Amino acid sequence: MPALTAALSAWTPLKRATGAAAVAGALVLAATPPAWADFVPGGNGSGSETQVDGGQSDGGISATAGAVVFDRSKNGSGPSAGPVTTSSGDWTPPACYYAPKYSPDELKAYLEPTWNSESTGSQWDLSQREHYVNGKPYKDFNKDKEGKGHWWSGFVAEGRIGDPGALDCDEPYFWVDQGDPPPADIPQAITPEMLAQLAYAEIRVPSTEVDLAPAGTTKVNLPTWAWLNGAQFKPVSVTASVPLLGITATTTAEPVSLKIEPGTDDAITYPASGECRIVDGRIGEPYSKGKAGTTPPCGVKYLRSSGDDTYQLRATVTWKIHWAGTGTPGPVGLPDGTFGDDQNVTVQEIQSVNR
Repeated sequence: MPALTAALSAWTPLKRATGAAAVAGALVLAATPPAWADFVPGGNGSGSETQVDGGQSDGGISATAGAVVFDRSKNGSGPSAGPVTTSSGDWTPPACYYAPKYSPDELKAYLEPTWNSESTGSQWDLSQREHYVNGKPYKDFNKDKEGKGHWWSGFVAEGRIGDPGALDCDEPYFWVDQGDPPPADIPQAITPEMLAQLAYAEIRVPSTEVDLAPAGTTKVNLPTWAWLNGAQFKPVSVTASVPLLGITATTTAEPVSLKIEPGTDDAITYPASGECRIVDGRIGEPYSKGKAGTTPPCGVKYLRSSGDDTYQLRATVTWKIHWAGTGTPGPVGLPDGTFGDDQNVTVQEIQSVNR
């Protein structure tokens, strides 16, 4: 049984990728061959061209486990930035994909030490040699095609290990000539559209904590103005690419509205729907002197004191998301995303003195 387990692991390239990402996450997989530890996202794997050194000092550009490179330099930033939640409950970026990984020499350098160690059993090693070396169907790792294509493998998308679908890309290594499409029966083969979806998962948007006037503590029946920092709330984007294939896609998120939820039924929102649309590039309007008697375009009025506690005001921004990329000038829509945050609001009774 141990030999069979090792043999299955050696055959399935996705499990190699899964093992690599697990090593990167400091998990110990006892069944993982030692050579796999070289393949860490962004690391210097054993000669693979698709291993791109990742991570500038500012974290703007980095590589995922395999062929996809992300440029996050135009992403949202700050300690409270976070990923959007898709508004479409039945949609999610792909959990795995196929992409080029090895040249002929690289695949040989990777597989032969495993076979020579006899860790997977002689019968299994022989079947592998027949498949990749002895012409059934590949001969000598396709070395006669060096520089004319790549061996493709399955990869798990960043952060998706253990998700449903993460183990669907379990085909053995297959060869694709440079400039040719991958086999039609490989639906998870990387495309610009898939890159856009992977970039969607990497989008980070700034905190939605709103500015309030009065700030922190307000009064019963007093309209409280709410707005977002216009300089902070602007479009963000992430670009994903596969340099070996020359394909790229940029996914962009643009803020379109702010939803105010007061944290209690004893409140009135402005507008009544609680949905504050972007107007002239801003969400809401900062309070200024002389507007005390004016209804805020975005805000809330509390009808009851919070007592010794606070209300949890929730502000959620909806982001309209679209992409453009190789062969698709766009923009092509993706599901909207939302990102929300809670903040404490103290509401006091207005004190009066009767003489």
